[in-house]
Amino acid sequence: MNSRLTSPTLRGDTRSPKAAQTRRVARFKGQLGAYLFLLPGAFLFIAFIVWPMLYSLHISFYNWKIVHPEQSVYIGFQNYIDALTDPIFQRSVLNTLLYGLVTVPGQLVFGTLVALLLNDRFPGRAFFRTVYYLPVITSWVIVTSLFEYLFNGQAGLVNFILQSVGLIHAPIRWLADARLVMVPLTLLGIWKGVGWTAVIVLAGLQSIPTQLYEAAAIDGANLRQRLRRITLPLLRSTFVFLVVVLTIGALNVYISGLLIDRAGSLQDEAHFVLTWMDKQTFENFNFGQGAAISYLLTLVVFVVSLIQIRLLQPESDNS
Repeated sequence: MNSRLTSPTLRGDTRSPKAAQTRRVARFKGQLGAYLFLLPGAFLFIAFIVWPMLYSLHISFYNWKIVHPEQSVYIGFQNYIDALTDPIFQRSVLNTLLYGLVTVPGQLVFGTLVALLLNDRFPGRAFFRTVYYLPVITSWVIVTSLFEYLFNGQAGLVNFILQSVGLIHAPIRWLADARLVMVPLTLLGIWKGVGWTAVIVLAGLQSIPTQLYEAAAIDGANLRQRLRRITLPLLRSTFVFLVVVLTIGALNVYISGLLIDRAGSLQDEAHFVLTWMDKQTFENFNFGQGAAISYLLTLVVFVVSLIQIRLLQPESDNS
């Protein structure tokens, strides 16, 4: 056989170093445009997300002086220790956990019920889908002000209705008691999140093949059996996603707790974690401890999310 026909050059041998280098250069040129498009977004992400996070981590180890940063004193983990041993912080953690334990199941249950109702075809379905989603897109400031009016101790609609039906004899000061104020706050959290939860569950419902329900109906399964044997098992991954996301949102409750006590009339025992962080940072000017609290909350959210994903994923994935 002619040796010229079997030479790497004539055969276009792609294993040669020169050919591999040529391919790498061509691949880089092809991806260069994508990198250039990503560069502005990456710059903004680093400038406004990554750098502030790292800088706040740096602040959490100092007795930070906002006016004269050069006079700040390094104190190690003292801010974290002070936060963990602070009775008000401990109470804020309990309030936040209680808020999550009430609002997450509430949003899941009512959101699922709404999704099941809106999944059927009936006149005006698009209108009701819009109505249920309105609280989601409404500003927290507006809905918090609405609930302040509803639960007002003097002229609130809730007290008026309760007195009209004879359940109470005197107005309840919902917003002036550190324990009672959790009632409007949790109801607000559930009411505002039902629409979003319903949309996610509705998307999961519409991904279930209708043939499964038709086959179950032929076998004589009633509505309850179809719900228990088909709908809920096939929505498992949807519920895992919702539990994790809703729990993260509940642990980060902030605006409603801050606005409903805008006059500062409530005791410190009514704080959530983020509202206490806000007070420590911007009222007490304890920036180091405020940063430490934010990172403690980040750690809790991360650990809770991992535990939830691990516990709620299908058993076949755990093996």
